[in-house]
Amino acid sequence: MSTPTTEAPVIADFWFDPLCPWAWMTSRWMLEVEKVRPVTTRFHVMSLSVLNEGRDDLPEQYRDGIAKGWGPVRVGIAVEQRLGSDALRDYYTAIGTRIHPGGQNLFAEGTDVSVKDVIASALADAGLPADLVDAADDTGLDEAVRKSHHEGMDPVGMDVGTPVIHVPGSDGKTIAFFGPVVTPAPKGELAAQLWDGTLMVAGVPGFYEIKRTRTIGPIFD
Repeated sequence: MSTPTTEAPVIADFWFDPLCPWAWMTSRWMLEVEKVRPVTTRFHVMSLSVLNEGRDDLPEQYRDGIAKGWGPVRVGIAVEQRLGSDALRDYYTAIGTRIHPGGQNLFAEGTDVSVKDVIASALADAGLPADLVDAADDTGLDEAVRKSHHEGMDPVGMDVGTPVIHVPGSDGKTIAFFGPVVTPAPKGELAAQLWDGTLMVAGVPGFYEIKRTRTIGPIFD
């Protein structure tokens, strides 16, 4: 069994959109990393709706999902503004559980899932104030959504999606990267090894990409 090391504590800033199953997988891995390395994950909102604005080359089903995506991220921002980062973490776990392993997929073809019903249920699951569901329709929060989005995405570039992680480098500069994209979420020693290896390659100046074809979808077990 892997045990925490004596390394200095690390804050890993993690940007997510609740709709992305791959961000969900990586976030569950990060919770495993916290058990085996001196790491604390701090969650932030990014938005696939912002990332894909103005694109006319997307499939209709994906465009519909993107249109629905504003509500969950607005509520995420409202949760963070009112109650702080820990509450945002709880909200993400609750809504992500419903959307991904729970099967309330807003992207599914022909879905009749109500966005606000999913949000309201997630808020209840997380023990958060029910009135936060009203933020789903509050366009006044969009500036804050965009600000959080760009804080995460700009250091990485716009040709990637979510998840994005920022960690402090040994020289004091931030190391920002997309991924890792992995399924199922590694646990124990595998979680530790993936974390160590990710930091190793991401910290190399000029390193950009390792990739191979995905042959399976997210495994939520």
